[in-house]
Amino acid sequence: MKFKDMPYERVNFDEVEKGLKSLMEEFDAAKSGEEQFAVHQKFYELNDKVLTLYTIAHIRFDIDTKDSFYEKEKEYYDEKLPMYSNMVLAYEKKLYDSPYREYLESKIGPVAFKNMEIAQKAMDEKLIPLMQEENALTMEYDKLIAGAKIHFDGKELNLSLLRPYMVHQDRSVREAAYKEFSAFFEANADKLDEIYDKLVKNRTAQAKEMGYKNYLELGYYRMGRNCYGQKEVEAYRNQVKKDFVPFAEELHERRRKRLGLDKLRFIDNSVYFKEGNPAPFGTPEEILAAGQKMYKELSPETGEFMDFMMENELFDVLGRKTKRAGGYMTYMPVYNAPFVFANFNGTSADVDVITHECGHAFQGYLSGKDPIREHSDIGMETAEIHSMSMEFFTQDWMNLFFGDRADDYIEMHLEDAAAFIPYGCMVDEFQHIVYENPDMTPAERHAAWLKLEHEYRPHMDYGDDKFFGKGGYWQRQAHIYDSPLYYIDYCLAQTCALQYKVKMDENYRAAWESYLKLCKLSASDFFTNMIKEVGLDSPFEPGCMKNIVEKLEKYVK
Repeated sequence: MKFKDMPYERVNFDEVEKGLKSLMEEFDAAKSGEEQFAVHQKFYELNDKVLTLYTIAHIRFDIDTKDSFYEKEKEYYDEKLPMYSNMVLAYEKKLYDSPYREYLESKIGPVAFKNMEIAQKAMDEKLIPLMQEENALTMEYDKLIAGAKIHFDGKELNLSLLRPYMVHQDRSVREAAYKEFSAFFEANADKLDEIYDKLVKNRTAQAKEMGYKNYLELGYYRMGRNCYGQKEVEAYRNQVKKDFVPFAEELHERRRKRLGLDKLRFIDNSVYFKEGNPAPFGTPEEILAAGQKMYKELSPETGEFMDFMMENELFDVLGRKTKRAGGYMTYMPVYNAPFVFANFNGTSADVDVITHECGHAFQGYLSGKDPIREHSDIGMETAEIHSMSMEFFTQDWMNLFFGDRADDYIEMHLEDAAAFIPYGCMVDEFQHIVYENPDMTPAERHAAWLKLEHEYRPHMDYGDDKFFGKGGYWQRQAHIYDSPLYYIDYCLAQTCALQYKVKMDENYRAAWESYLKLCKLSASDFFTNMIKEVGLDSPFEPGCMKNIVEKLEKYVK
């Protein structure tokens, strides 16, 4: 079914609550594991409907944040979903404590039960008012960013539509665009600090209510981290600082020379070639059509997936003034339909949508065929492997988008992928510092960010920029506001994706089969087990980053 034709009605949570209570009574009355599993399949049906209707409303609001109907729907779900989460938690507790647990685990898998255990530690009914307040604050941030009106080049632009000017080959244009970009954040600096300060204190209060020292423990449970913790993440970040940052700085120095600059400034951060970054040619429709051709040639599985996406109009990629910034993939289980949301702006990021977000969507499409819904409940570190690796697996088709600059794009993409890991680790360590010290002032947070810049990105120079120069760069990163502690998952995944880059250059078919296996494994096993099963090194293992650098050095030399 085409997305525009998918019917929508507001979820009646009073009726949902009655349905769940009825299922729990039926579950308690069941006389065997088989009977309880039959009840659980009814839960799948109920939950699928709730998630699908919510997701439709969520997408339609993001498509137009000025749509008053879906704005009210978004506010409704922000209020109701924490209560629904608590209902689901009560149901899952019965599943977890079932006398027929052994049979249920044989059907659903041990990962699902570990996730239920974690979910119990991440949620309690008493948190609902705080969670509702948290949702309202993140919505306030999203609307503030989406509502940016920047007058530039004779046009009124939002932040997404300003992006092409920020990577323009003319440095003076970049400088002017960044000046306007920075001015928007500077003008809203007090509000940005106020929203984040409230979020930190809100999340800390949630953690205290649950008996935790600070938000980090609760945040790790919220992220569903079921096979590693803060110590493993810290050890990984230390590997990055010691072994990977010097390699990334080599790449920045290589880029500086290529650009013919005496010194890299922050306005040069995303520019890779003197003549400008390679940009895709063609209309958005032509880019999508090229993506369809690419996926048909890549494999039978990806061809079937992309045909489904195109036939059902499961993309919204045109940049518009009232559209939410950023991009994502989400999923509507009733229709086994992924959906890709993005803001095309004429830069190479448009093609990244066709590779990265479609990598998510492809895996979602595959896992949606699994009747065990828990197998779709993948951790974000695993999910991002699917997307980031697809960026590499599709490189042989980049001529469809970039023509004779395909090789430039491939070179740029590898450098960008490597440069991201230090940045992502910096975002993660910053959040650990903030949540360990929730009473920090805004100025202290900005100072902490600047200190981390020197450790992770020593080449970065903000000059006399009023906003970024004082340590405000992090406030443009929506994940820090909306999805705390998420960003390290990108780094862990990029570490695995770079291993696939090395493997595909040695034996493309074997690398692809490994990737396909990982997609199909979904969440049937723990992250650390699955990556070993498909032949990847764990990012947490000592020497992992050093080994990757040694194998990637050839691309630099």
